[in-house]
Amino acid sequence: MGFLAIMNAYTMRISLSIAITEMVNKTTGGAIEEDGGVCPIDEDADPEDFTGGEFDWDEELQGIILSSFYWGYVITHIPGGMLAEKFGGKWTLSLGILSTAIFTLITPWAVTSGGSTALIVIRVLMGLGEGTTFPALSALMATWIPAKERSKLGSLVFGGGQVGTILGNLLSGVLLHNIDGWSSVFYFFGGLGILWFVIFTLLCYSDPESHPFISEKEKAYLKQELGTLERDRTLPPTPWRYILTSVPMMALVCAQIGHDWGFFIMVTDLPKYMSDVLRFSIKDNGLYSSLPYLVMWIVSLSTGVLSDWLITSGRMTITFGRKLFTTIASIGPACFIVGASYAGCEKVIVVMLFTFAMGLMGTFYPGMKVNPLDLSPNYAGTLMAITNGIGAITGIIAPYVVGVMTPNHTLEEWRIVFWISFAIFNVTNLAYIIWASGEVQPWNTPHLMNKSVESGDQRAAIEAKDSEAKKSVQSQDAIKH
Repeated sequence: MGFLAIMNAYTMRISLSIAITEMVNKTTGGAIEEDGGVCPIDEDADPEDFTGGEFDWDEELQGIILSSFYWGYVITHIPGGMLAEKFGGKWTLSLGILSTAIFTLITPWAVTSGGSTALIVIRVLMGLGEGTTFPALSALMATWIPAKERSKLGSLVFGGGQVGTILGNLLSGVLLHNIDGWSSVFYFFGGLGILWFVIFTLLCYSDPESHPFISEKEKAYLKQELGTLERDRTLPPTPWRYILTSVPMMALVCAQIGHDWGFFIMVTDLPKYMSDVLRFSIKDNGLYSSLPYLVMWIVSLSTGVLSDWLITSGRMTITFGRKLFTTIASIGPACFIVGASYAGCEKVIVVMLFTFAMGLMGTFYPGMKVNPLDLSPNYAGTLMAITNGIGAITGIIAPYVVGVMTPNHTLEEWRIVFWISFAIFNVTNLAYIIWASGEVQPWNTPHLMNKSVESGDQRAAIEAKDSEAKKSVQSQDAIKH
């Protein structure tokens, strides 16, 4: 159900990326030029796929519309993480998905009534609802998943993002190709979100202790692996000072920024690149835009299993494993997306390179994506909120930057966008390699840490008194002598 939560969240989030290619009136045409340009339209293509819809939105406005989701998404991360840690992840997660589904359903009405302004408002509200998803799921996984299974099950749950992107792109293309108008996309995916909410609230619970149907055998196993099954409501307030000054935490934030910059550019703008530059039809656009995420999902699951095996067998430490898989997920995509921009209009080669890029990005999940659970199981929701929230700021910046930098949506303009992504991938990965950790941090249990400090202070005071006493005795002996 966690996997399906993220899957639904992503289908609702990215469906606009395909739909907007049919909502906006396209004006660019022509053949490719030697120094850049756009690709020629296939002879057997439907001309209507390249004329578009009723709205005259320029590239900059489209960038604002596509980024507006993340304006709200950033805001609710930290509150969502704190609520999930305090009250459990069930309702924090489910109500967030429900609100996103409702706003998805009313998107066609809002756009028809209020145009681009109404669409921006709806997308912000969708982001507010969906911002709790990752923090709440992290809190749920911290209470349900033993440490030795985190790479595998974390990759499975977070892999819902790739499957959601696959289905969002693929089914949007099918719906838009077979049904007149673009509204069907929002009705379909919003309806799936409502269905998930009903099933989840009936079947799922925040922790093993509150689950009425769990077997005693499983409960005993989880208690042995995770300790107490009840959420520790006696934990002191979140140790913000220690978290925000933690070097491994800052390294994790850097890695998240690098991942999200590349991922959001691909999720948000790859369909536009396929349509505006490569001149794919709407049906082909949905198919080829989804293919890279299918490979990414397969890679994330397989490397999650591989990571758990390497760690539990003692062949590598948790820290080394997180750094290794994060590095693969940074350097590989950085090289392949730049290569795709130099492949010109060789559509097969371009799709292959994008597929390789996103496939390798799947190793982020057994890498830095599960790292918050390593650093602090007690505050995993808050850590995920911080990292995902800061990373999501790139979701605001990246689509707008693409819109500003690609006013003519030519190959040459997009090549600069991909080179910027190359630099961000590598710089943020370098920071993660140097400073990341897979060990539980002392501030995971601040009450014990404070006791340790107090004990240390007491020992220091006793040692100081002993030292003063010794000096006094030595002085008296010296006087007597």
